[in-house]
Amino acid sequence: MPASAVAAAAPAVVPADGPATTPASRSQGSRGWGALGPVGLVLAGGISVQFGGALAVSLMPRAGALGIVTLRLVVAAIVLIAVCRPKLRGHSRADWGTVVVFGITMGAMNGLFYQAVARIPLGPAVTLEVLGPLALSVLASRRVVNLIWAGLALAGVFLLGGGGFSSLDPVGVAFALSAGAMWAAYIVFSARTGRRFPQADGLALAMVVAAVVFLPLGIVESGPKLLNPTTFALGAAVAVLSSVLPYTLELLALRRLPASTFAILMSLEPAIAATAGFLVLHQALNATEAAAIALVIAASMGAVRTQVGRGKAKGLETVS
Repeated sequence: MPASAVAAAAPAVVPADGPATTPASRSQGSRGWGALGPVGLVLAGGISVQFGGALAVSLMPRAGALGIVTLRLVVAAIVLIAVCRPKLRGHSRADWGTVVVFGITMGAMNGLFYQAVARIPLGPAVTLEVLGPLALSVLASRRVVNLIWAGLALAGVFLLGGGGFSSLDPVGVAFALSAGAMWAAYIVFSARTGRRFPQADGLALAMVVAAVVFLPLGIVESGPKLLNPTTFALGAAVAVLSSVLPYTLELLALRRLPASTFAILMSLEPAIAATAGFLVLHQALNATEAAAIALVIAASMGAVRTQVGRGKAKGLETVS
């Protein structure tokens, strides 16, 4: 998606005051996962997706990058359809168009990222990918202070990459940057889908679209390997950790969180990925990477404090 389209769409998708709520939606948000609050939902989703990514990297020798993506999307689609049981009737052509584009975007984001981690380490891949959401936060922001937090997070992202990426496979870098662009588009269309469909119905339908689009690619690359019981079981675990949980949590969060703040929170992903890489893939952190993590955490904390402070100020204005 062109930058101008993101800039135009993001504020309209999730207004600065947050999406409108009804008594029913507020009641639903107070139960279950909604009790975590929008920030907690985003953080929980990030932890889940990065540990799922680390598991996927260890699984790639068994079924290849496209095969793992296919397993992830197919299993996630089956789980979400079974749980959500979305209604197929009563939706407009615009609703279906939104969910189809969301599904294609989701499939492209996953496919491009897994092609990246097949060529470059998990940490740098996530570091490059997160540039997409950071760009979205700058374009969508209406406040100067958000530009400061985005700049701080961006500095941490480049520091995490060692100040440059010249030693990395250029094809892997291109895939990671492309995945970042799709991630920015995912944020926009996830918000639109969440407002057009109740609960996670739109997500479930979009996941089916993504699975159908990717299934032929996975069959061509991996074929019968996908049916190996161990591979399928591990792929199912990746699906739950990397798709079912995080996408659902992020969709719920985007209903109550401005797109710019959500995008800045995504800058925590390199830190979470580094932790997952250390625990699952035994990738140790050095001093530079630790400093980078400190920067992105500081940026994310600043973004949250800004959002909370603005919410309190609006509350005081309402009371007065």
